[in-house]
Amino acid sequence: MSQEFKLDLPIRPRRLRRTASLRAMVEETVLRPADFIAPLFVVEGRSRPEPIASMPGVNRLCIRDLVKECRELHRAGVPAVALFPKLDPKLKDAEGTQALNPDTLVLRAVRAVKDAVPELTVITDVALDPYTSHGHDGVLTAALDDVENDRTVGLLCEMAVLQAEAGVDLVAPSDMMDGRVGAIRQALDETGYTGTGILAYSAKYNSAYYGPFRDAVGSAKAAGTKLLSKASYQMNPANRREAIEEVLLDVEQGADMVMVKPAGLYLDIIREVRDATERPVAAYQISGEYAQICAAAKLGWLDYERCRHESLLAIKRAGADLILTYFAKEMAKVLNG
Repeated sequence: MSQEFKLDLPIRPRRLRRTASLRAMVEETVLRPADFIAPLFVVEGRSRPEPIASMPGVNRLCIRDLVKECRELHRAGVPAVALFPKLDPKLKDAEGTQALNPDTLVLRAVRAVKDAVPELTVITDVALDPYTSHGHDGVLTAALDDVENDRTVGLLCEMAVLQAEAGVDLVAPSDMMDGRVGAIRQALDETGYTGTGILAYSAKYNSAYYGPFRDAVGSAKAAGTKLLSKASYQMNPANRREAIEEVLLDVEQGADMVMVKPAGLYLDIIREVRDATERPVAAYQISGEYAQICAAAKLGWLDYERCRHESLLAIKRAGADLILTYFAKEMAKVLNG
């Protein structure tokens, strides 16, 4: 009976899945090396690359090796890097004063990269957490029960100007303080850096998946105080409408690009943001997302290459124009053939 049964179907979607060439012809979302931004971690000295245990294949790099890595990324077609410093704990204090040192680690790294690979777009983080002894993204009140929003924004403006002076193409405020995008735009313009862009971490959620990143920059043990959680400034993972409000505020204040962070767990937010603004949308496939794919693949539970590709494809399909990912270099090489 089943061998004789025929459906009268004028439309059969499987027709266009029958061969590899047909599937390629109708593929809707395509990944390119130019879609990726590579996050990189920089340390002092001339030491060998320092492996980050919770992020297999990712290292902290001295400036010499950072420059080498940037050259390789550029050759692979990756257009941009985002730099994050790991400071000596002795340089950290409650005010994050090392962030305003004109010769601080990340600024020396920027100058070295721009001198060696001027065509590469360089992005720097504007937040105090790598510099504060308490690990928060801003300066605290006397009672240590809140981050002082406005005083923190003033410091972020000084950071952004120093980064622009060093030659960055995009400053990326990741702190989630109210009003910081407009204040940074004004500070950059008033000091003559009208061409320096702002990639705003507009919808940054208080995610449990940031742990490996905090290991990488050395803020894991200091991430938070007994009286204060990062939930007081990063977004509640339960909220969707709030993300659109944050994005539209940043666009109104002068953000050139907006970002959703994390990416993989917030594909719905990426799509909502894509529909809400014409500005380029970035999404950050964060350390925990990267680490879980690596860990499951190491245990033999997942196919590493297929999951790596599918995870990035999903982020782009959701609406991201740019993806910050620790897979950037190896994916670029794969896509280049």
